[in-house]
Amino acid sequence: MFKFLAKINRWLLPNYTKEQLDLAKATKLQKAIIAWKYYVTTRALD
Repeated sequence: MFKFLAKINRWLLPNYTKEQLDLAKATKLQKAIIAWKYYVTTRALD
């Protein structure tokens, strides 16, 4: 299930690495998206 979610995240959610987002200047929504992507990615790797 998490592998499927990871593919959806990659397709739908923005990639802040390419945008070179500074985490100190990120909004709460951007931090929440980063946390969600991290959670799903770590679960997909198990």
